[in-house]
Amino acid sequence: MIVIGCKDVHKSYGIDIVLNKITFSINEGEKVGFIGANGAGKSTLFKILTGSLEQDSGDIFIDKNKTLGYLSQHLFLETNTTIYEELLKVFKPLLDMEDKMKVLEEKMAEEYDPSKASYHEKLIKDYTTLTEVYNNRGGYTYKGEIGRILKGLGFTEEDFDKSIDILSGGQKTRVALCKLLLTNPDILLLDEPTNHLDLEAIEWLEDYLKTYKGTIIVISHDRFFLDSVTTHTFELINGEVNTFNTSYTKFLELREKAYAEKLKAYNLQQAEIKRQEEIIERYRSFNREKSIRAAESREKALNKIERIEAPPKENKASKIKFETQIKSGNDVIYGENLSKSYGDKTLFNNVNFDIKRGEKIALIGENGRGKTTLFKIIMDNEPPSSGVKVLGKNVFLGYYDQEQRNLNEGKTILDEVWDEFPTLSTTQVRNALASFLFTGEDVFKEIHLLSGGEKCRINLLKLMLSKSNLLLLDEPTNHLDIMSREALEDAILSYDGTLIVISHDRYFLNKVIGKIFELEEQGIKEYLGNYTYYSDKKKNPNRYEGLEEIQGKSKTQIAEERKKKREKEKEEKMKAKKVKDTEGKISSLEESLGKLQEDLCLEEVYSNPKKSEEVHKEISSIENELESLYELWDTLISEE
Repeated sequence: MIVIGCKDVHKSYGIDIVLNKITFSINEGEKVGFIGANGAGKSTLFKILTGSLEQDSGDIFIDKNKTLGYLSQHLFLETNTTIYEELLKVFKPLLDMEDKMKVLEEKMAEEYDPSKASYHEKLIKDYTTLTEVYNNRGGYTYKGEIGRILKGLGFTEEDFDKSIDILSGGQKTRVALCKLLLTNPDILLLDEPTNHLDLEAIEWLEDYLKTYKGTIIVISHDRFFLDSVTTHTFELINGEVNTFNTSYTKFLELREKAYAEKLKAYNLQQAEIKRQEEIIERYRSFNREKSIRAAESREKALNKIERIEAPPKENKASKIKFETQIKSGNDVIYGENLSKSYGDKTLFNNVNFDIKRGEKIALIGENGRGKTTLFKIIMDNEPPSSGVKVLGKNVFLGYYDQEQRNLNEGKTILDEVWDEFPTLSTTQVRNALASFLFTGEDVFKEIHLLSGGEKCRINLLKLMLSKSNLLLLDEPTNHLDIMSREALEDAILSYDGTLIVISHDRYFLNKVIGKIFELEEQGIKEYLGNYTYYSDKKKNPNRYEGLEEIQGKSKTQIAEERKKKREKEKEEKMKAKKVKDTEGKISSLEESLGKLQEDLCLEEVYSNPKKSEEVHKEISSIENELESLYELWDTLISEE
């Protein structure tokens, strides 16, 4: 049953078309991920669905029997209440019932008057009915549900009585999300719900939404989250929506296939149109009555063809490429017994690490544990309470600040970059800005007018131009759309320097990270692998025991066995490459053989004895070479 839908919905601002007559429908219980570049119109569509913005044309359908809840990126909460008081507002009907029940209890406690038997009976009956309704509506469980959701999204019991006016923006977002989940609407609209959540809270939210009985429509750039929660993917691109009945990763394959099919159909039609136009032109050039009529007839038929539009392409992503100007020493950064406290509050103690050149490390941990503070200690922007930190030889550090505090809000984009790199020419700066999608008059915009995504791109550009050999990235994928995240990932994979990154983007962590540091109060726990390895290891500590620690063997034996294992893996990779190369040669020769055999059927070959003999010799030579390759391939396969 359809619960929400759009038909030919159009929205524009002046000449800028945001939504171009989009049409789709969503059935009850479906979980839909809305994706698209920043500025594609996703949030605009959500505002139209919630009625806070009106479309220019088109129809919106929402089942009148369904309730709708919306979590936006911009929130409004009362600031004169505590977190717990704000969430209690969701259950006002139950609180009113509790008041009525107390009044009834007080009246029932009065001395029984036989002359008012019917009155007392009515009190008991009203109380029984009210308690039954109270129970059915969750009256005995709602307080536990408030606590469960607050804790799931990262709040402690000590936080419950905190006033909302002292909370950070991220904490307020989490309160609003808690409030929305407690209302349990039939249709749930979520705009970037994983922003401001740590990894543990994101995983809790995923589990919660997987079992959610209502319909979910979510805007998110968190690809891991989309894969985990959604069953359908809607892509907004150039004002249009493409729908796929699958989650994100499978959608990528289907989108590529659908685009190729649409492009093929478009190109075929364009070729046919061009052919018909050439025929028409040729008929007209004959300048005879019969040929002119034929041209007019073909032209009418051509005009009636329903034209296929070229499939829209995604906007280009920023061209990110990190390079190092100077190679650092092998020892990049060393920390011993580092700790940091503010008064009675300890962030971390006994932090030790030894990072080598080329390592790509993720620093993770609960919100508030001090990950960003540790970055500041590494940069000498904050002193440790105790311990030492040493940078290695020729280490040049570049830092990405998730809060974008290093940008001068009063400067233009051009000045912001040029002032930091004054030796670059105008052309070099403009070309660099263009590669990050800042072109034309855009470069004269002031920083304070930019979106979060645009500020993010400027900081990434400055980081790229710095050519640092040690990058500290604090939540670099925040505010980036999926396409830009993928460009950043590719840049990091090809980067020959050292990387330490704070991130909650698990897809990103899986793709680019080889080691994880989990920051806890009593130090760092090290995991040699990506996020999935870390997560599996946390859930089942003994899962990789055989790979990490061999009971009863010396360190030398373990090292020797690992060396042999690496050598064996190297041999297997070389063997696999030989198989692949051999298959490639066979395929190429078979193709050449087929072409030569076709040539034998050509009159100019079979009628020319000399030419025919040359082709036969070439065929014989290829067949002999193929036979050798087949034997080699068979040997390689048998050895596997």
